Amino acid sequence: MIIIKENAVRLPLGMILSLLALNALAGGYYGMAGAENVPLEWLEGSPFKSYFLPSLFLFVVIGGSCILAAILVFNHHRYARNAAFICGILVLLWIITQVSIIGYVSWMQPTTTMVGMIILFLTYLLPKTRN
Repeated sequence: MIIIKENAVRLPLGMILSLLALNALAGGYYGMAGAENVPLEWLEGSPFKSYFLPSLFLFVVIGGSCILAAILVFNHHRYARNAAFICGILVLLWIITQVSIIGYVSWMQPTTTMVGMIILFLTYLLPKTRN
């Protein structure tokens, strides 16, 4: 059995969650502000007429869950594993939904998928706290 020091998992997990939160907040803001230079044709056949609602979801749900999970991870909170796991699942569901609606349009889609899987893997390695 491989024994990993807690901070060897906690620090990268918290940093990844923080960077993903910044990305989701920036992307959500950009979309809510009109998503200049992003073709509206990508939304054809979807339930959306603009990028506002998906961007609001990205900003609040994805960005918010990432911020919460990062805070809990950095603070060794007893719900850190649960929050990080939920965040990883939400990110994967987000990207699956996005690709199913608009198709493959950016290198960020596979990158975000990998980040979501890394979050789940690091969450699995994160030791449980007792407090």
